[in-house]
Formats: sequence, structure tokens, C-alpha cells
Amino acid sequence: MSDDPVLRVERELGLFLRRARAASAGVARTVHPDLDPSAYQLLATVARTPGTRASDLADLLGVGRGTMSRQVARLERLGLITRAADPHDSRSHPLVLTDEGERRLEHARAGRQEYMRRSLDAWRPDELAHLADLMARLNEDLVRHGERQTPAPDGP
Repeated sequence: MSDDPVLRVERELGLFLRRARAASAGVARTVHPDLDPSAYQLLATVARTPGTRASDLADLLGVGRGTMSRQVARLERLGLITRAADPHDSRSHPLVLTDEGERRLEHARAGRQEYMRRSLDAWRPDELAHLADLMARLNEDLVRHGERQTPAPDGP
């Protein structure tokens, strides 16, 4: 194992991402047994920005409009979101959570937050604040330096 701090960060982030993906799948199943893990983020984004359009979500989440259209249709079939009528633009159909979608999402959020609180129970508040600050800085740096670049073949 290398002592190179950048390689250590890369390894730890890789492990963290694998665990986060697994946890995301579990949270998605908590919302609905047929919910795709990637759709959980979409559902949470609709909750944070009610009335947003599918095309705006596609841009925000960095996916194609066709992919977004399929995910939105699936969430509609599951009864978690609905397309509202826009009184100012008959071509626009803003997305909102259904009552069932709100209920299920809140249940999943509560479980996820409880899991995080238990996992971080031994951490002091100043350590948590420092970790959050460092993660925010990392996210900003990744965006600034082009996180969408293709990783090297031996990357995570």
C-alpha cells in the first residue's frame, strides 16, 4: 500500500462510493420495492424543487432527456410523482411528488438520517463540521477541475 496521500484519498473515496451505492439501493427499495436506485436522487430532487420540468432535471442531474423521460414515466407509474398543469405554458408539465411519494420519501429519509447519526455517533461535533467542510471543498475542487473527465483505466 502506498503512503501517497492522494492515492489514499482515491482508495477511501472508491470504498465510500461503493458503500454509498449499496446504501442508495437500500434506500430506494425503502421508498418502493420497484424503484431503481438512480431514481431516488431524481425523486429527492423533485421534492427539493417542486414544479421543475423534466428537461431541467435532466440538465441538473447530467443525464440525457430520453433517460430522464423514462425515469419520470416510471416514477409516475409507481404513483410517486405527477405532472402538473402549468397555467402559463400549456406545453410545460412541472413535476411534483404525489402525497404517496412525499410519504414514502420522508420515511426513507428518516431511516437514512438515523443510519448516519448512528454511524457517526462517536464523532465529536467539531470533527463532523470539519469533515463536512472538507467534503464541500473536495466537491468544489472536483467541479472546478472537471469531474466529468474520463478517469484513467486503472481508476475506481
